[in-house]
Amino acid sequence: MVKYSIIIPVYNEELVVKETYKRLKNVMDQTDGAYELLFVNDGSRDRTLDILKEIALKDVTVKYLDFSRNFGHQIAVTAGMDYAQGNAIVIIDADLQDPPELILDMIRKWQEGFDVVYAKRTKRKGETFFKKQTARLFYRVLRASTDIDIPLDTGDFRLIDRRVCDQLSSMKERNRFVRGLVSWVGFKQTAIEYERDERFAGETKYPLKKMLKFSMDGITSFSYKPLKIASLLGMLLSIFSIGWILVVLYLKLFTDSTITGWSSLIMTTLFFNGIILMMLGIIGEYIGRIYDEAKNRPLYIVQEAYRMNEEQNLSLRYVKLRKTEHR
Repeated sequence: MVKYSIIIPVYNEELVVKETYKRLKNVMDQTDGAYELLFVNDGSRDRTLDILKEIALKDVTVKYLDFSRNFGHQIAVTAGMDYAQGNAIVIIDADLQDPPELILDMIRKWQEGFDVVYAKRTKRKGETFFKKQTARLFYRVLRASTDIDIPLDTGDFRLIDRRVCDQLSSMKERNRFVRGLVSWVGFKQTAIEYERDERFAGETKYPLKKMLKFSMDGITSFSYKPLKIASLLGMLLSIFSIGWILVVLYLKLFTDSTITGWSSLIMTTLFFNGIILMMLGIIGEYIGRIYDEAKNRPLYIVQEAYRMNEEQNLSLRYVKLRKTEHR
């Protein structure tokens, strides 16, 4: 019986994955029960999968899922939770910015009765000023725009109890923001503070473009306030426009003044059009997510599942490709 499951999403981490395995192995060998190291290969194009195969052949605690393509970090985490068999499940990235040694403290908190133990960053080493400030802004905007108590300055590095994992696996939404979902389900939660280290090797897999999408997923998944703001802004602009029409009519009918010049007219038109397009964009973001849900496609496609329990009762959240003989 597996007591602890460690989920490690990996994407083009050939420079890191061996060291990640060594440190996780060293930590988990100090625990009081059987464990599994579950690597989720999110469509890596380098030698990550080959290295995982080499490690798995030597260590029976190592398992891996191999996606047919890159589906994204949050989907990889979701797949790990679908397959994890432990009573306590830990999610940790492979880049070693989050210290594996902290898992032992998380386990102690779990044994005290907490269902969720999340790691809260007090310092972020090796990151640019821009990334630190934008991350700080994102967490605060997210917290202000939703009624869910999502802890500040936390990532996906956390331990969750089996029953929390089961609840998360039962949720079918596609644009997933896992740390928000963990807060939404509730249960007894606590934090452990730590200083985040620099990346061990390689480059970040979250450039600005992915961070912006991730931020939008987080806000739109847990808040309707952007839609309310768009409605309020539209109402204010309508009131302003009516007021401006009355002013123009008054000047035309009761004074000799005339409004001259096209510059002010064009500037005003461009301003209002910009606001309208912004509001349409916000509405479009929500409609796009409804469209994603309506298609009902699988969240991910697994082309190889090594040492996984074939009798697991997994739902239609994914497609597993059947093995075929080479012609």
